[in-house]
Amino acid sequence: MTEKKHFCCPIDATISLIGGKYKTKILWNLVNQTLRFNELQKIVHHATPKMLTQQLRELERDGLITRTVYPVVPPKTEYTLTSFGQSLYPILDAMCEWGKDYMAEDDSSGPAEAINQ
Repeated sequence: MTEKKHFCCPIDATISLIGGKYKTKILWNLVNQTLRFNELQKIVHHATPKMLTQQLRELERDGLITRTVYPVVPPKTEYTLTSFGQSLYPILDAMCEWGKDYMAEDDSSGPAEAINQ
């Protein structure tokens, strides 16, 4: 983890770690499981490999996930949540529940994308 930044607002501190186009989806899908890069790419299918790599590097830099590279051919890379990353579970779960309620209230929308877990 890099040097801790100083924030005036707790919301800013949280958003600085999990704010990113795909970070919350990555974190949510790593709860209680380890995934390889290709598995994450299937889950976050809108992300280009470059963008997914960038988001994963930022999460790793901030101490939320660990990246394990196995010296095999072809290379095998796995990602898992750290204990610090696991501490975000209540926040991610609350976001998921809120989203379910929001989607249920919006009868006028079409079918929503399923949540991968």
